[in-house]
Amino acid sequence: MTFPSVSWNFVVREPIGVAGQIIPWNFPLLMAVWKIAPVMAAGNSVLLKPASLTPLTALDLAKIIEKAGVPTGVVNVVTGSGAEVGEELARNPLVDKIALTGSTVVGKSVMELASQAVKKVTLELGGKSANIILADAKIDDALDGALFGVFLHSGQVCESGTRLLVEDKICDNFMDKLFTRAKAIKVGYQLDYESTMGPVISTSQRDTIEKYIAAGLEERAELVLGGKRSQGRDKGFYMEPTIFTDGDNKMKIAQEEIFGPVLAAIRFKDAEEAIKIANESVYGLAGGVWSTDIPKAIEVAKAIRTGTVWINDYHLISAIAPFGGYKQSGVGRELGMYRFDEYTQAKHVHVAVAPRKSKFWYDLLLE
Repeated sequence: MTFPSVSWNFVVREPIGVAGQIIPWNFPLLMAVWKIAPVMAAGNSVLLKPASLTPLTALDLAKIIEKAGVPTGVVNVVTGSGAEVGEELARNPLVDKIALTGSTVVGKSVMELASQAVKKVTLELGGKSANIILADAKIDDALDGALFGVFLHSGQVCESGTRLLVEDKICDNFMDKLFTRAKAIKVGYQLDYESTMGPVISTSQRDTIEKYIAAGLEERAELVLGGKRSQGRDKGFYMEPTIFTDGDNKMKIAQEEIFGPVLAAIRFKDAEEAIKIANESVYGLAGGVWSTDIPKAIEVAKAIRTGTVWINDYHLISAIAPFGGYKQSGVGRELGMYRFDEYTQAKHVHVAVAPRKSKFWYDLLLE
């Protein structure tokens, strides 16, 4: 008995359907664009839930999209609490896909709720990224990179380089210079061009940061800069740029995401130990390596279990490259062509193109 061996097989990518999108407060416009644009381009409709603290940007963006002529119902913004709106998007079987950018705690909840309908999930979650300074780095560039890596947006960035790993050969000299430069950071109103670091978003976020600073002191890390509220302002939630040295990677300030302007500096003796320290984390979102030896830096980058590694740079995102994390930093990827795979289904179509010369096997069973 022979079976047809000639067939035409092809794969089509089809829209996944209705995509629920939950975004954070730290980059309300950027996160909305990251979520909405590829979802629309892949042929889906969007249910976007902005953070409760920052809904206005998403609502204004929805008005712009409407004025641009996008059909009604393609892009929808639903405001409300995560407990009400977010959980409904995650569990409702009419939502075909759920994506979250947020904390790992919330990500676990979303994944659990989404499992009830076995829906596709993309999670871009927390981080505790290691910014590694090798002894052969250009010191001035690495100093700027270390400060920019942690204090951009007052540390309220998921991929912030909040663990600074400095090779022992240069550590004392490097930290002295870092301390001097960090003291020059001017904390102030974010729309004041003289300010170089603004406030954190809320009272509760400031309280959380202060609890972690207290934990660092309890664990006997050395506080060399900051650690207090910035003085002289009646309004706003301002914290001083804060640096701990003589840290241990097992400390709470080195293991848990603070989401504030707090840096934990840790010494290492060689690249092998730096890789080990960097990987001793439940997170794996990003990281940095500073070195004039690019082949060596690339080998270090390849050994770190994290989704993005910058070499002699930090925070810069390429729109054509994937962004996402290992381990508890997430599932799936944002940006680039990788993003479209998250919002389409792959369908295989098989077409027989040769006449059949025999019966199907199940017909034979009936004879």
